[in-house]
Amino acid sequence: MIRTVVGVLGAVSALFPDEIVDLFEKLAIANPGEGTVRGWVRPAIRSEGVLIAAISLFDGRAYAWLMNLTGVFGAVVLLFPDLYRKFATAFLYERPESVEWNERFRSGIRAIGALYVLLAAKTYRKRHNNT
Repeated sequence: MIRTVVGVLGAVSALFPDEIVDLFEKLAIANPGEGTVRGWVRPAIRSEGVLIAAISLFDGRAYAWLMNLTGVFGAVVLLFPDLYRKFATAFLYERPESVEWNERFRSGIRAIGALYVLLAAKTYRKRHNNT
């Protein structure tokens, strides 16, 4: 079930990268019109979505690696949401100093991190209970 959901989310990201960026900015950024997303971000979201959707088709080492990476990323976001915001702003925007985060989204960042950790742990447990 988790693999299917992950695959569908990957496909959605691949098909609608502009909408993904718009939704992210609407929820996370206090002044979404101020910052300019770097030119490579949308193609990267599309590529990542294709990769995730393809990996999710098969329940093998690549999927296990993907879920482990998801768990590590989730743990970092859960434990260090301000570090994530600082890094994401500098990494994704041309003028990071012009981007203001919604303070209430800090809880959202932690919730996303917790969800990623939970999904990764559940997949890990399922993999290891089957062997």
